[in-house]
Amino acid sequence: MANGHLPSTVEHSGREPPAGATVLELEDVTKRFGSDAVIRDLSLTVREGELLTLLGPSGCGKTTTLRLIAGLENPDSGRIRLRGDPVAGDGRFVPPEERGVGIVFQDFALFPHLTARENVGFGLRNWDDEREARVDDLLELVGLADHGGDYPDELSGGQQQRIALARSLAPEPEMLLLDEPFSNLDVDLRVEMREEVRRIITDTGVTAISVTHDQEEALSISDRVAVMNDGDIEQTDPPQQVFQRPESRFVAGFLGHATFLSGEVRGDVVETALGGVHCDDVHGAVHRYDGSTVDLLVRPDDVTAAPVGHSDGSAVDGRVVSRRYLGPTVRYRVELEGGETLECLHNHADRIDPDERVAVRLTPDHDLAWFPADHREKNRRENVGTDADASAGTD
Repeated sequence: MANGHLPSTVEHSGREPPAGATVLELEDVTKRFGSDAVIRDLSLTVREGELLTLLGPSGCGKTTTLRLIAGLENPDSGRIRLRGDPVAGDGRFVPPEERGVGIVFQDFALFPHLTARENVGFGLRNWDDEREARVDDLLELVGLADHGGDYPDELSGGQQQRIALARSLAPEPEMLLLDEPFSNLDVDLRVEMREEVRRIITDTGVTAISVTHDQEEALSISDRVAVMNDGDIEQTDPPQQVFQRPESRFVAGFLGHATFLSGEVRGDVVETALGGVHCDDVHGAVHRYDGSTVDLLVRPDDVTAAPVGHSDGSAVDGRVVSRRYLGPTVRYRVELEGGETLECLHNHADRIDPDERVAVRLTPDHDLAWFPADHREKNRRENVGTDADASAGTD
């Protein structure tokens, strides 16, 4: 536990990741553009029937990884295998059209002069009864059986996306790749289409890899999430585990408005500015660091604040620095007496004004992740590297 990594198993809600055969393997893959390594010794395995999402900030290499899988880029080193067959590396390169991989692009890329029906059937050979039946089935699957004769400019954004998805599924690909598939849709439609695409992928049983920087999207639709940083994968796990038990400071900081609260391990308790936290309420063997300083990961839903006089006496004094109204919720930034600042999330009906004195406490029964304090500087340098990649335009 010296590296602060946490246990690799956890119960989670939603669909269990499939335990089927391996469909895709990336082994020590590196990709350079000029002298810059955009992907660095990346390894990844994807199982049959699962939806895995590559999640990370701009510049982390997630889109380049997708292009390597599709055959739109060739790795400089490492190997890529589909169903055990090498498609890139060791002097071999299989072109995109021979990989059996379907792609849904960010802009949908429908042919404007073809009807929805013709777009869906574009990749199928020969207009015969079998092809007609396949197109009919797919239009039914995506809920657009009555729109086969419409042209793309007669369809809404969500309908265009479903036609693009049906077109990619028409040749029955080994794998489906989705490149930021919801980014061009408005917020309400984005949520609706996430659920719809998840349903379609589940119904067809196709193996799928999605790319996004949207945390909510990744956590809500995926069987597993691979969090990328600076050209490599920091953690690959089911969504709940990635969020609740991050294996690196980067993953912890990237997901969910994280704050790191300094504490000292004293026997069975971690003493912090918010009081003592029992080691049983902290993931991992933090008690082994007795006498050391550690950082506890505290997110807004882990903290509550109440006006002074409305607390049960177990809280710590603080002051509201700012109030951010988010509709159904309000996010407060609170400064503790010792100078530490935290964020806490409240129902919109709760009203606390800026500069108001509050009593702050950790929410009971919320397990917290932790990281050794001596990793702070190392991870600061890693984050600077990520920003540099983003400025170079390598997603």
